[in-house]
Amino acid sequence: MFSSAWSALAAAAFAVLAALLAAAPRLLLFLADTDTHQLTPLEAFLATQLAIFLAAVALGIPAPESPLPPQPAPPTQPLLLPLSLAGLVSAFSAYNTPDVGALASLFFAVSLVIGVWGSWEIVFANSASFSKTTGADKHTSAFIFGNKAAASSQKKQLKKQ
Repeated sequence: MFSSAWSALAAAAFAVLAALLAAAPRLLLFLADTDTHQLTPLEAFLATQLAIFLAAVALGIPAPESPLPPQPAPPTQPLLLPLSLAGLVSAFSAYNTPDVGALASLFFAVSLVIGVWGSWEIVFANSASFSKTTGADKHTSAFIFGNKAAASSQKKQLKKQ
């Protein structure tokens, strides 16, 4: 019971923080109690990036267990999809930010690697369909990597044995 309340509370807190950072980043000036009246480009950039990833973590916090019996599904990390999407959105945002110099390029590269790697894992993870005769992965044997001649020659060799 308490774990469901804590997960809902944590998700709500992260969602509120993400919304505040995305919608009103000048709130940081109020909290910092400074005399300046405008955020620097670096502060605005970091507030946007933090808001993107806080929203992803808020979406990835597991929901409370359902009283219904669970459906059989392959096990996966709950943060995989939200962090992959956040990485791609963050990379796009960093690529279109010219004000912070090399930091935007660094954020772009790291976020793009996270997003593309996560997307790869979503597409090709839990691949459990292997050919019984050749042992080849059926998901990748015809997509991009298709080599029907090698597969057929391997199959012929197995039939001779």
